[in-house]
Amino acid sequence: MTGSDSYQAAPSLLREWLLRRLDQPQRAWLNAQIETLARDASDSALHIAFGMVPRKLGKGELALTEPELAAAGRALPGWEPRGWSVADSARILLLSLVSGTHKDFPQAFRSLCNTADVAELTALYRGLPLYAQGQALLDQVGEGLRSNMRGVFEAIIHRNPYPNLHFDPHRWNHMVLKALFIGSALAPIQGLDERANAELARMLCDFAQERSAAGRSVPFEIWRCVGPFARGPMLDALARALGNADATQRSAAALALAASPDPAALRLLSTVPALQQGISRGQISWATLHAA
Repeated sequence: MTGSDSYQAAPSLLREWLLRRLDQPQRAWLNAQIETLARDASDSALHIAFGMVPRKLGKGELALTEPELAAAGRALPGWEPRGWSVADSARILLLSLVSGTHKDFPQAFRSLCNTADVAELTALYRGLPLYAQGQALLDQVGEGLRSNMRGVFEAIIHRNPYPNLHFDPHRWNHMVLKALFIGSALAPIQGLDERANAELARMLCDFAQERSAAGRSVPFEIWRCVGPFARGPMLDALARALGNADATQRSAAALALAASPDPAALRLLSTVPALQQGISRGQISWATLHAA
């Protein structure tokens, strides 16, 4: 499926899911809004529609089934609308339909963000993969990344293909670092392993050292992005983590050593044979650590 086909298929699927779950008056209202915005996608019309969505359609969960979630990924690679509400979905649907035809969609998106409440901002950023002209939204997405509202930040980085598709290495690295800084999980970030890089590994080791020096715990996920680039002094940091009293920290350090290209890492890993065997048997993995 081409990019343009995806930007048509995904909103169509989202509309279908919504119409299945809404009653007749709600369906009529949503369809009327779609027709109205097709004629007039002015800032005022968009703001009115956005504000009315929860009042007209409610705030319940969309509660997609596993087959529906699988269909989402087929319609638009990387699209994961898990946990979306009806209000989120309707707002994203309206904006996605407008995004392909609006003369200045980036400005319209910025205007909505500037006046949005937290729930609206969350929906705006969750919908990023469905909007045409995605690259043109980077400046506003950067504002979202700087938000001190964790839910808004996570709407951009979690289960969202947009960062992997559009962020340059500098923005990507600082996104990962901020996620760790505020205690946000890395596992839901798409492309996390593929976009790991030496500069990010260095930044994360510096961050881990600062945390340790301040007597603060180090998030175990930090080592996931360090392992493939761990050499020299980085191995010293992993050796310290391997001796940590916390079992998850030890397992994470072992996984990172197993991914390291440095032969010294394998020698260090061999000092903890139980962990080494657990990794080789698939009993210890990043997935099992996140599930624990």
